Amino acid sequence: MKIPDPNTVYPLANYKNLCFLKNYINNPNIVVGDYTYYDDFEDVGNFEKNVKYHFDFVGDKLIIGKFCMIASDATFIMNGGNHLTEATSAYPFAIFGGAWQDAMKDKSYPTKGDTVIGNDVWIGHGATLMPGVKIGDGAIIATKTVVTKDVEPYTIVGGNPAKEIKKRFSEDIISKLLELQWWDWDIEKITQNVHKLTSGPETLF
Repeated sequence: MKIPDPNTVYPLANYKNLCFLKNYINNPNIVVGDYTYYDDFEDVGNFEKNVKYHFDFVGDKLIIGKFCMIASDATFIMNGGNHLTEATSAYPFAIFGGAWQDAMKDKSYPTKGDTVIGNDVWIGHGATLMPGVKIGDGAIIATKTVVTKDVEPYTIVGGNPAKEIKKRFSEDIISKLLELQWWDWDIEKITQNVHKLTSGPETLF
């Protein structure tokens, strides 16, 4: 049987509400790995609309690994939405120019760096990720969760702000999975092992 092609925009026949995301990205500051998909109730073109405050002049990136699952209305808040919090006023005077154009001279807006999503990460419907968070491989972000801090690998989080619900596996199994990095196998090997990948992780060791 034919192995799914990661360069196919719409991998499901006659269904255009799910795409292999890397083929739908135009912004060079959004990097997406093979087989990561985005499912949208209305239009997969909404994905980049849901990457908010992602201004070229800031230069931060949204980096998403391979084999991720991203549900409709997932939102990524980028560093362009940050304001001064240590100053008397958080108002962005300088962006309006004129007599205010030098308000940020010798100053800079806060940044938390790139937002990085690992591999095999499931991001649930309506989840929001704040600037600069790092989501570990195999993590699950529950529906409507607001992620304000890094999430450890193979950890399920939920709530606002996100809190750990549980680890998916024991620390020993997690360590072995992180060492295994199955998502970096060639696709033929992955295909040969799909029954193991859809069973308990012990079958891989």
